Amino acid sequence: MDSSQCPARRYVIRNGKVNDSLTRTSMPSRPVRSIALAVVVLLCPVLAPAQNPSSPPPQPVVTPQFDFSGIIFGSYGLRTDSAARATLGGASPNQFAIDRAYLNFRMPAGDNAQVRITPDIFQNLNAATGAYYQGWVLRLKYGYLQYSGFRNKLGAGSGVTGRVGILQTAVIDYLESFWPRYLGQVAIERYGYFSSADAGVAGLVTLPHRIGEVYATVTNGPGYQSFDRDRFKDVGLRASITPLANVTGAGPILRTFAITPWGYKGWIASIFAAGGPGQNGPGVNGAITWGLPRDRWGIFTGVKERRLVAGAEYSQRMDENDTGGNTALDPRIVHDSTGRVASGFVIGRPVEWFHSTPQSPVSFVARYDYYTPNVHPTSVNYAGTTPSYSYWLVGLSYDATQRVTFTLDWQVQAPHDFPPPVGTNVVPVPRQSTLFAHWVASF
Repeated sequence: MDSSQCPARRYVIRNGKVNDSLTRTSMPSRPVRSIALAVVVLLCPVLAPAQNPSSPPPQPVVTPQFDFSGIIFGSYGLRTDSAARATLGGASPNQFAIDRAYLNFRMPAGDNAQVRITPDIFQNLNAATGAYYQGWVLRLKYGYLQYSGFRNKLGAGSGVTGRVGILQTAVIDYLESFWPRYLGQVAIERYGYFSSADAGVAGLVTLPHRIGEVYATVTNGPGYQSFDRDRFKDVGLRASITPLANVTGAGPILRTFAITPWGYKGWIASIFAAGGPGQNGPGVNGAITWGLPRDRWGIFTGVKERRLVAGAEYSQRMDENDTGGNTALDPRIVHDSTGRVASGFVIGRPVEWFHSTPQSPVSFVARYDYYTPNVHPTSVNYAGTTPSYSYWLVGLSYDATQRVTFTLDWQVQAPHDFPPPVGTNVVPVPRQSTLFAHWVASF
């Protein structure tokens, strides 16, 4: 309503008296007319601007976007190796399991900032805590504040992101963008090189023109599954380069080719870090105050396209630990160990190699690892031998929907070059063989 729509007043002369009233066909009583007149006079100046076409419309309230997503995967496993069957009188152990459930919560925290919280639901099989609860429990996998800036400052598509909290370590999360986690851990996590997440700070530099990224971390070291054990911190660095990303003649698969060198420099405390009576260390009460090396490095190459995903990796780890009593009669002894792993995998959709449309729901998967825990074992028990393991996986997958996949796969881990058992109480290292039916759903 604008001011022109307010009812006009008129003056009426009756019985020699002048009365003012609103123009109406029938005249209400004097009290009612007075109240109505007061209300209209008060409301007209207020309502007029609200309905004036020239006034700007009210701005909508902007609510920050809340992003929720997740992934859940599980399996049915049937052990087929003789060692497992021997524990049940020749019958095969088997079980249904929910292997993991990740729930991702992301929320803006002002301009250029974001918070991510990812709980990890898993089955508690830890011997130390299993007596408390042996079912599925909830823990924090990721929980960090992220701030992004310097967009396009280094070139088109470039940027810098900083993170603080429980965050991704140097390379495992990146490798899982190639290898499907629901079938098993990537090689360096499977063989205990380091954890996939840890508490600390990190920086991600996205290089311009899709040519790659650089990621660096400083973390506690033990991983998100453990408390911080000592004062030392671990440093990780990864550089992922896609040299063919802008070469149009290379084809869609080769344009995804990536080469990723990475390194991880860490330390752990000596078992004599606190010292004690009679110890020989240089610190107070004979404490050994410096850290023992915990170093890893590796290189990964891979391609990632719907029709073909493939990767190959070589990694090495170097560790030190000490034993003895750190006394004159029982000196401290430092042990070196160097291990290595080579891993390769391929996931393909053969139907789409020859006919790109329609998309095929069927794919195959294969993987092989060769893991050597210590390339130069010093224990007398391993004299003349270098124990190692081979691990392989073969399977066939079917996409029930765009977000649900079922896979039937066979996984085997076999020991090599272990010394023959000596004595009646020594059990040989067994071969493990399991037939799996895996499933995964993202949402």
